[in-house]
Amino acid sequence: MSKNKIIIDCDPGHDDAMAIFLALGNPNIDLLAVTTAAGNKTLDEVTYNTRAVMELIGANNIPIAAGCSRPLVRTIQKGLKTHKVTGIDRSQLPEPKLPIDERHAVDLIIDTIKSHPPKTVTLVPIGGLTNIALAARKAPEIVGLVKEVVLMGGGYHTGNSTAVAEFNILIDPEAAHIVFNETWPITMVGLGLAYQARPDDQIIEKIKALNTRLSHFVVESLNNYTASYRQQKGHSDHAPVHDLCAVAYVIDPSIMETIKAPINIELQGALTTGMTVTDFRLPIKAECHTQAATKLDNPQLWDMFIDSLEQLGK
Repeated sequence: MSKNKIIIDCDPGHDDAMAIFLALGNPNIDLLAVTTAAGNKTLDEVTYNTRAVMELIGANNIPIAAGCSRPLVRTIQKGLKTHKVTGIDRSQLPEPKLPIDERHAVDLIIDTIKSHPPKTVTLVPIGGLTNIALAARKAPEIVGLVKEVVLMGGGYHTGNSTAVAEFNILIDPEAAHIVFNETWPITMVGLGLAYQARPDDQIIEKIKALNTRLSHFVVESLNNYTASYRQQKGHSDHAPVHDLCAVAYVIDPSIMETIKAPINIELQGALTTGMTVTDFRLPIKAECHTQAATKLDNPQLWDMFIDSLEQLGK
């Protein structure tokens, strides 16, 4: 079986780090590049975090490039309160020495797509969509070359930053509008799906039992993330680990159910800016290129993740 070639565009963030670990530890994924954009925190902070996470697991041969430091049009927003001041707990992370690719992230994305056969590279954005939108505008030919865009963002019912807008879309809705209105196939792994991606105490114990430097970092990171989540939300549940889901779908699409539906981005609503407007009315036209993920096999997700951690710990 040929590996799934992916580019992760991210803004670490605890759950971004977990998505990177899943990708690097799974034998069916070939991680071609990791790019960053301002989102959870500033561009410098999220790029530092990416380098530190990659260095923790010795991923020394994968290019890392910094991208956009602000949204296309709007003022940069502060990250979610469930993330630490630096975006991630750095207490168990090494001081990163991995170099930053001298190319802008947008150019690395374009170059990487063009250097592989058509329809073999999947884009996996798990932060704001600024870099992806600019890549599509700078080199529109890549839209026809990309296999699929599998993004963590949006939601077909409720939001987490406003009543109807999810953070990754709201921080740069104009970029999201560009991405969703290109013709490449898009799978939206939104909040309705990602809220199902919760570990439990038993899963945390399984990760702890791996007893590696990486597993210790993951347990501490997830526990800190959950503590912040519980404080903010008043819940007793573990925090959902959103970004894992996008990578998991690329590995095995059967891990979740999807519904094909037109999806567009609201840009002008007084109360609804950043909403991913998903039209589930039937019939769906054959040319519809967007779909929303709706139901997750959560036990399979965590089995997949623990398997990756075990591989990386060897």
